Amino acid sequence: MPARHHKGRGAVSDREGRFAARPVEFDDEEAHERSLHAPDTQLRAMRARRIIATNASPDVPFDRSINPYQGCEHGCVYCYARPSHSYLDLSPGLDFETRIFYKPDAAARLAEEWEKAAYECRPITIGANTDPYQPAERTTRVTRELLELFVAHSHPVSIITKGTLITRDLDLLGDLARRKLCSVAISLPTMKRDLKRVMEPRVPSADARLKAMEQLAAAGVPVSVLVAPVIPALNDDEIEQVLEAAANAGASEAAYIFLRLPHEVKEIFTEWLQLHFADRAARVMGLVREASGGRDYDNRFGIRQTGRGPYADMLGKRRKKRTSIENNVRIALEKAFLRNPKPTSEEITYVADSLNMEKEVVRVWFCNR
Repeated sequence: MPARHHKGRGAVSDREGRFAARPVEFDDEEAHERSLHAPDTQLRAMRARRIIATNASPDVPFDRSINPYQGCEHGCVYCYARPSHSYLDLSPGLDFETRIFYKPDAAARLAEEWEKAAYECRPITIGANTDPYQPAERTTRVTRELLELFVAHSHPVSIITKGTLITRDLDLLGDLARRKLCSVAISLPTMKRDLKRVMEPRVPSADARLKAMEQLAAAGVPVSVLVAPVIPALNDDEIEQVLEAAANAGASEAAYIFLRLPHEVKEIFTEWLQLHFADRAARVMGLVREASGGRDYDNRFGIRQTGRGPYADMLGKRRKKRTSIENNVRIALEKAFLRNPKPTSEEITYVADSLNMEKEVVRVWFCNR
């Protein structure tokens, strides 16, 4: 299918995945006809054998996660989860945002895993790959069913989302927060309406996400903001504006993630970039490569989320002006919290010394966490 913008969609083609069993070919007339019609969203159930995914990445402050959905109707063109649709022999492009799979038995599978004698209770992150509060959640309620289980078992959980539907579950999140068992991170990469409309077409507006932050904070839920991703020459001029707006809305922490282009995402993003921002496409990709060692993407731990070099260093310095704890230090603190959420005074001193921080700063961080 030729590249073409479809209203309400991020990807501009149904580019094949890297594991495609066979290429699907259309003659010129048929390809043109297909390109004229925006595909509808198809929602299907997917039975899960296991629901908790584990990771050993030093780049994230969690080692286990749950994704109630595969695919995401939000349609963010930059989404690093797009390649997962290739495993289903579907396109990481338009299929990823129009052919959505939900896991109706997610809560049942989670309960089974918790019942195992070998299970170790540690915080679980919901939404590390695809958004748990995308439009389908309004009817499937898979995420809410999971949260009900977290409440019933007093199990710690964190959530990453762009979806304002999260405020529907303030009753459950507030309950967990009162027991210091939950936190929420809201992703907000841009305040520009025109950019948001083509870059993350079915995501709630920036104002709506800021309002959700206010409601979460008012309910006592610890909330942070993710400026993710930072894209050179597109939204990198907004970092301070986003951080200030989020802080005013009640966010107590902030982090950023540099644009990631794994596997098919590189072609999907550059195709979109040429269609919508041809005047600066070369500049954008030039800065991306500068921060990625001359490549489109550097997937090494410690680099893939922040980049490296002068441009990446500049981004880090700008964020530090607005936040008191650096990203790598926050990750170290989160891991210390996972090991021991209630450290003694001596243990806090040890953590502070190892991170070259003031003991009182570490103590307050643990109390807030």
